[in-house]
Order: sequence, then structure tokens, then C-alpha cells
Amino acid sequence: MSLVRTSVLNGIAVLVKMVTLFGLNKVLAVYVGPAGYAAIGQLQNALTMITTLSSGAVNTGVTKYTAEYADDIGRQRKVWQSASSLALLGSLIVAVMVALFSGQLADYFLHDRDLRGVFLWVAVSLIFFTFNALFLAILNGRKEIVRFVASNIVGSLVSLLITASLAYLYGLYGALISIGICQAVIFFATLFVCRKAQWLRWDYLFGRWDTVVLRDLGKFAAMAVTTAVCLPVAQVLIRNHLIYAFGIDAAGYWEAIWRLSSAYLMMATMTLSVYYLPRLSELKGAKAIFKEIRHGYLLILPLAIMCAVMVYVLRDFVIQLLFTQSFLPMRDLFAWQLVGDVIKIGSWVLAYVMLGKAMYKLYIVSEIFFAALFYALTLWFTKVAGLEGVVKAYAVNYLIYWVIMAVGISFALMRPSEKRQIGSGH
Repeated sequence: MSLVRTSVLNGIAVLVKMVTLFGLNKVLAVYVGPAGYAAIGQLQNALTMITTLSSGAVNTGVTKYTAEYADDIGRQRKVWQSASSLALLGSLIVAVMVALFSGQLADYFLHDRDLRGVFLWVAVSLIFFTFNALFLAILNGRKEIVRFVASNIVGSLVSLLITASLAYLYGLYGALISIGICQAVIFFATLFVCRKAQWLRWDYLFGRWDTVVLRDLGKFAAMAVTTAVCLPVAQVLIRNHLIYAFGIDAAGYWEAIWRLSSAYLMMATMTLSVYYLPRLSELKGAKAIFKEIRHGYLLILPLAIMCAVMVYVLRDFVIQLLFTQSFLPMRDLFAWQLVGDVIKIGSWVLAYVMLGKAMYKLYIVSEIFFAALFYALTLWFTKVAGLEGVVKAYAVNYLIYWVIMAVGISFALMRPSEKRQIGSGH
């Protein structure tokens, strides 16, 4: 499927998701305020780490190898069975641990042990969350874009309904619970969408795991765990720093601008995930990969720039529409945040080459280094520029990341050993 067609289909799902996210932003702004935004950000970072560990962190690998073995259902089955076994075992173990240490988790991430019930809900829903992500990874790898889009649309609508209802009824506590249980409900929606899919069979998804497959998936697990730990930990540390230096409302402003960026850039980021990862897995040879990178830049980067300019021009209207009057101080964060967003998308076009070609050593080192650099730059810039320093640090961090990615990817693809590896499809 072409990038343009994928972008159009993906655009439908993204449009729905963007509208629902913007709606959720408004609901949360009204019922939890800036301080509540900071707590929600803490929980989402915790949930990212928990769900990655519970899945065995192999979903990116499932997408890659499902696409790579498109003509070999036997090898695909081995990938799915191995991933499902890890998901089942991992989700059960992690769920028990989350339940046992729910009080400590609530104390560390939410600074309130009375909110331990939030993590108990996370523990109960974890297995459904894990398998929903696995099914979406299979759909992505098989390029079943229609089902993938349908699942995302239903998921967006379910999230809006559950979060809005619980936030309205129970305030911050309800909003936090909704984050933990939404994916459990969405799993059944995804299951319904996939009910007639040829691969949705017990013997295709469950069986003995394959040690060779696990070894290959392990490369992606290492990358996913690194991502799931490094950036969320950096964000938690940054948020704690902002709370200490400027107050909890300031941390909420940063969380709000971060969520806004994630929402409006979703068209570009989801197209990268849905199209590029499977596509890069198929390509053989550095020349073909470089051509695909140029193709992606011509379509995705202008889209990111256009969106960023539009959001900046309309920033006052956006704050009033999507948030409330209490969020007006965040307008000072827009300029550098939007510059950083464009730079981030440019760097991610190259970063996806690392995922598509399993360049796990480069990926792991870069994730650790740049998460630490983001935190260090934040400490430095906030001393000089106040709260605006956190978004300046964000832009500078991704600029350095883009340069390093360009050099690292070019070097990796042009090495003789890498050429042979790519050409062999291993």
C-alpha cells in the first residue's frame, strides 16, 4: 500500500483521534485543572513503563517480522505464538507486582498513597491492554489498514466516553482510573473488528515459543524497554523539577503543551508507524532505504511545519477552545515547543530506520543519552529562562538528536557488513 493511500486512510483514524483528544483536553481542563494535568502525566509515564514490561516489549518486532514474513504464514505463526506467550506470562507477573506494590507506586508517581486504587485498576486491566497492543501490531505488520483504522477509531471513541464520564462523576480520581481501564474495554472492540481475520485463531496465536524468534524479538524488546524507561523517567524527573522550581500548576502547563503537541502531530507520527516500519522492513539495500527516506521527508515534514505554524498563529484561540482560562500562561511555551515538534518529526523519519532494520545498539545508546540530555538541558535552561527553558531544552535536544541520527544512520547503512545484512533480509 502506498504512502499516500496509507496517509489518507490513516488520516481518517487520526482525525477522529485528534478530535477526541482535543475533547478530552477540554474535559480534563474543566474537571482537573493544571495541577490535575501534572498528575495525569505522571500516571501515563508509569503506565508506559508497566505496559511495556508486561508485553515483553516485543510489539515493534511483531510488526517488523509479520511484514517481513508476509509470504510465509508458518514463520508468522511462530512470531505470534512466541509474542503471545510472552504477553500472557509478562502481563500476569507484572499485574501481580503492580497490585502488591500499588501503595508505593501511588506514593511515588502520584504523591498520594490514597490513590492506590488507580494502580489496582491498572493491574486488573493489564492483560487486556497487552493483547490489544499485540493485535494492533499484527494488523500493522499484515498491512490490514482498514481493520487497523477501524480499531483506532473505536478505541478513540471509547476513550472519550469513559474518560469524560469518570472525570465528570469523580473528578481527578475518575480521570486517573479511566487511563488505567480504557484499553481493557478497547481490547474487546479490537477483538470484534478482527473477528473475521484469518489470523485470529487459537492455534495461530498460542503454542510453543520459538527460541530463535525470541532472540530476534529480543533485539526489539531491548529497544522498547529502553524507550519505555528512559523518556518516561526523564519526564517524571522534569515534571518533579518543574513542581519544585515553579509549582504544580507550571508542571501542568508543560503537560498540557506536551499533550497538545502529541495530538496535532498525530497525523505525521501515526503515518510513520503504520507505513514506514513495515515498509523499511521490506526494503533491501541502502539505496532503496535512502530513497524512501527522501520520499517521507517530502510528504511528512511539510505537514508537520504547516500544522506547527497553524497552531502558533491560533494559540490564544486554541487555549480558550481546548483548555480553560486558567491555562493561559502556557501561551509563552508555544514558540519553542512547536519548533521542537518539527525538529522531532524530522529526526523520527531517520529514527524509524533503526527500528525497521533492528539497529538496536545505536537505538539503545541514543535513547539513553538523549533522555539524560533532555533532563540536563532542562535543568540548565530553566535556570536561565524560567519555565520557558523546558521547551527550549526540548527543541535543542531534538536538534542534536537529528544531527546524530543523520550521521549514525548514514554510517550504519554504508558499512559493508550492514549492506550484506540488509541485502540478506536478516
